[in-house]
Amino acid sequence: MSVRVKALLAYAALILAVLAVGFVVKTWWGEGPMSRDRNFVVEQGATLTGTARKLEEKGLIRSAGAFTKFAAVLGSSDPVRAGEFTIPAGASGSQILDILQHAQPIRRLVTIPEGMPSILVHERLRGEARLVGPVPIPAEGSVLPDSYSYESGETRAAVLKRMQDAMTKELDRLWAGRKPGSVVKSKAEAITLASIVEKETGKPSERRMVAGVYSNRLRIGMKLDADPTVIYPITKGKPLGRRILRSELQAKNGYNTYASPGLPVGPIANPGRESIAAVLDPAPTKALYFVADGTGGHIFADTLEQHNANVRKWYEIRRARGEM
Repeated sequence: MSVRVKALLAYAALILAVLAVGFVVKTWWGEGPMSRDRNFVVEQGATLTGTARKLEEKGLIRSAGAFTKFAAVLGSSDPVRAGEFTIPAGASGSQILDILQHAQPIRRLVTIPEGMPSILVHERLRGEARLVGPVPIPAEGSVLPDSYSYESGETRAAVLKRMQDAMTKELDRLWAGRKPGSVVKSKAEAITLASIVEKETGKPSERRMVAGVYSNRLRIGMKLDADPTVIYPITKGKPLGRRILRSELQAKNGYNTYASPGLPVGPIANPGRESIAAVLDPAPTKALYFVADGTGGHIFADTLEQHNANVRKWYEIRRARGEM
């Protein structure tokens, strides 16, 4: 073979090598096909090959085969993580692999408001489309109202367990600091009474006072006469949407505190921290009654005579509003 031929072959080999390197650089480290940021979900247990196919289907990479081969040779050997990730516009194959292996998945929030009954907690968890799997209706009063973060693809049951573990931990903490003025004899009673306080007032500043009234009634064996306890067995805590019937006020079902003295058989909602703290340290008061004051709060009374006068004022307000 002549020197000229050898030189040509060497030059051709060099050209091919340069082209090959250029292809690798462009395919693996070069700008990807996406023109905007995109979110991408890696399912639990997904393999690199399956993830590559899904990346190609979604238009995040040009070739699943090339991505898989280059990842095996040039990428980290770490597995891809389950979760939802943000892939920036123009991300290269190398960048995408690094994100799926090492970035923190996007965490989203599901919020449980104070006083939400468990039937609605269940509906809220089922309504989170990025969560997966079945979830039972939690025991009433077992969930701590709060905002909880979760990753796309996480199970609903796992998120519910975090909510219930949070309630257990917070109840233990609050119970340890309970004051002598509290009438509840157990954590279960604390949650039950707190759930009534939660449903009776939406004003944080009133919670200890409402807890004080109910504590006074429990001490002397007086019925609590709490409307939310009448509604609970009818709707499981959802809004009634009408006035309470006389027959419902007289119904004996374990919850109705108009029909029986003492606490109901269980909670009627999931109370928040402040309502639990209120029943464990109620306001020192002689009040036995309260009624709405027309401003979103309540007016309290020590005697039935005072209370009846307050009720008349409330009726006057309602008549003036055209509600009666």
